[in-house]
Amino acid sequence: MSKMTLHMAEQVNNKDEISGLLKSAYLLYYYIMLDSGEKLGAFIVPTGIGASIGGFAGDASCYAREFSKKSKLIVNPNVVNAGVFSSINENMFYIEGYSLDEFFKGNLEFVPSYNNKIGVVFDSAIPENVLNIHINTINAVKIVYGVDVIGYEMTNSEVGVDFYVDNSGISSGVVKNIETIYGAVEKLINKGAEAVAIVCLFKDPEDDNLDYQNGSGVDPVGGVEGIISHCISKEFQIPCAHSPAFEDFSISTDLVNPKSASEYITPTFLPCVLLGLNNAPKLVKRGGISIENLDYLVMPYNSLGSVPVFEAINRNIKIFAVKENTTILDVTNKNLFKSNSIIEVETYKKCLDLI
Repeated sequence: MSKMTLHMAEQVNNKDEISGLLKSAYLLYYYIMLDSGEKLGAFIVPTGIGASIGGFAGDASCYAREFSKKSKLIVNPNVVNAGVFSSINENMFYIEGYSLDEFFKGNLEFVPSYNNKIGVVFDSAIPENVLNIHINTINAVKIVYGVDVIGYEMTNSEVGVDFYVDNSGISSGVVKNIETIYGAVEKLINKGAEAVAIVCLFKDPEDDNLDYQNGSGVDPVGGVEGIISHCISKEFQIPCAHSPAFEDFSISTDLVNPKSASEYITPTFLPCVLLGLNNAPKLVKRGGISIENLDYLVMPYNSLGSVPVFEAINRNIKIFAVKENTTILDVTNKNLFKSNSIIEVETYKKCLDLI
């Protein structure tokens, strides 16, 4: 940021005007960056489809961080979230799936943002002892990382979340009372929240989770988590992400596959969500970084049946389908598109070399 911009900010007494100036300066910086030739990419691993890389607990993180060294990078939360860990960095833009789809459609743009004011929604079904763990977690993240959590709201009634893996092998679920989350989110926005973390009570998935902890199969809770965050994004157009709470918060002493390990050493997954939302970009209709600024999209090899892929093809944006990352789906360029926009590569490393 230039000395002139800082001087202008010092002359403004109104905090909102200062905030607006800083946001304009950040956006100007990114426009200059894009105009000067630095690339903007999107690195996406869809949730709940058993991706061999990124389908577990932050196991796509190392790959995404390598890409973010070479270009600015849009990531969905599934790529970087890892329980008490997060691989998010200042070169990444943390955007939830529904908002990501709207960005690719050209309906939403984003403005880089830093140190967002975050509100947390807690499901009223969460027992007090579990709630206390999460409040301690919030306070720890605030002290250690300086994340600005402005407070939390309990839902007026139980959310009622069920999750399952359907007959096709895809993680899914049902949210019985999404409106009670809406009410809590609205209260937090009225208090100044710019991003929202949602924590709902889930039944313990351990009996359904043996394949997942062994490094295969599908994350059974990922699908319904996506449903919750999609609903909030659609209703309020703000950055959001979900973290599940379980009544059994004991830490497992069993050895599990390294790809799943980060979820088995903690009683709460809230830290990664707060760290992701801390610098998540603001979502705007116009006046931000748009799909027109995107240079490339990276996807697992056989999960190409999504809005980002369809829109990228229509806009002649390069799509890299990475063969070392497969899913339970069978949606490839060969059997669906036969598009010249899709480039099949063997590994993420080779993909990065091409970029």
